Amino acid sequence: MRQAKLIIFIGLAALTAAWGQTNKFENEIVAFERGDRTNLPPKGAVLFVGSSSIRLWKTLAQDFPKHQVINRGFGGSEISDSIHYAQRIVIPYRPKLVVMYAGGNDIHGGKTPEAVFADFKTFVGSVRAALPRTRIAYISIAPNPARWAEVDKVRAANALISDYVRRQRNMEFIDVFPHMLGPDGQPKPEIYSADRLHMNERGYALWTDIVKRHL
Repeated sequence: MRQAKLIIFIGLAALTAAWGQTNKFENEIVAFERGDRTNLPPKGAVLFVGSSSIRLWKTLAQDFPKHQVINRGFGGSEISDSIHYAQRIVIPYRPKLVVMYAGGNDIHGGKTPEAVFADFKTFVGSVRAALPRTRIAYISIAPNPARWAEVDKVRAANALISDYVRRQRNMEFIDVFPHMLGPDGQPKPEIYSADRLHMNERGYALWTDIVKRHL
């Protein structure tokens, strides 16, 4: 009996930990939903989703004035988190285009490039199942100075996703990676904030110039 109780306890602890990991962004998602109740974004917009580089893109609407844009970035998230919350922060808006930036946190957290690629395909499948005509664009994982030791894995993940996207319909790979490097092949320091991980205004201006060609 004691052994059975121990097994049940361990199982419940594991489930609780898994739930907490999966739902660690619940407060941010609820905040999005609360805002939607008073100011519902228009359908057919361009939806930006992903990690902190999207969340911190405060000038998104100003940078793309010809488009209706929705920002649904939540900092620290991985592609699997966008999969988990897709039915709440992607599908309801019925966007004409979904622009994703995620994957860097995945690699930093220990995932292989192959796992990042597999998660991206799962995300695409979840969007396609509900919105078969919606375009999907993926912004390549950036070469952040703070995580330069992971650059080989970043390159590998970008290559896998780029090759896949090129063979799909209504999909685009937005390659910001080479534009964020200087002549020495290192990340341009002037486009990053003090933490050497997130971009500053110059970095977002660079992204804006590249991304707008794909909208």
